[in-house]
Amino acid sequence: MPYDDLTGLRITVDNGVATVTLDHPPLNLMDGVLLPSLRGFVNRVRHDTDVRVVVFDSADPEFFSAHGDMAYLTDPEALPAATAAALAAAPDVPVPDGMNILEAMSDEVRGLPQVTIGKIAGFARGAGNEFLMYLDMRFAAIGQSGQAQPEAVMDILPGGGGTVNMARLLGRARALELLLGSELVDAELAERYGLVNRAVPADEIDAFVDRLAHRIARLRPEVVAAIKATVETITPRIPHQAYAVENSALFSLFTDDMVASAHKQLAAGVQTREGERDLERILDSL
Repeated sequence: MPYDDLTGLRITVDNGVATVTLDHPPLNLMDGVLLPSLRGFVNRVRHDTDVRVVVFDSADPEFFSAHGDMAYLTDPEALPAATAAALAAAPDVPVPDGMNILEAMSDEVRGLPQVTIGKIAGFARGAGNEFLMYLDMRFAAIGQSGQAQPEAVMDILPGGGGTVNMARLLGRARALELLLGSELVDAELAERYGLVNRAVPADEIDAFVDRLAHRIARLRPEVVAAIKATVETITPRIPHQAYAVENSALFSLFTDDMVASAHKQLAAGVQTREGERDLERILDSL
């Protein structure tokens, strides 16, 4: 199945493993380019019987994905335009009532027949980290990865499934700590809290994920399907109502004060490579 028309993604398939590399400079923003391409891929690969495992990584050693586009907060046309493009990327897949497009993609990724793996060797914040939480497994490079949901100090909340998926993975208390504290989490803490499966030495993560992905890809598809279905009975998918509550709460925070705050953040260097390397300090200083 062809995938080379998906802008911002580089996709290769080898012995049942699709490697999806985010390659959308300068920061792999979840914007009106990357978001439709990812949704288009997700809803295309579910029908590709040649793919049994999907690995998501980044072409940028510093950033998996910085976060969602700040234009969603400052330009009233940006989010509707990105949403329309993402809807057009999978026109036969409806978005449930009350959910936004990122929340819908969370549900779509979770429902893939393939096993999905995230390989984190750089910063993943906001919508970038939310996307990783959609996946079946995540592995983080020690000394290189950093994950965070900084939205609270940006005067909003993680509205792409971040609140409900972090609570699912970490439990209530730790989810509240990271969502309200907006801490940048390194690989070791991410492993201890359950945000990732395992913290792996940076010089070993490529080989580790490759071995795991190809080992799973060699399994009979019926075995994978049976195991995923059984595990799903213990950790079921998030009810659509929870996403609807998150979505309603998100848009209740889209006020004039929030827009003014977003412009102030941009002026301070947010959404530049230099600023994103030290995002938490910048936000704390505002």
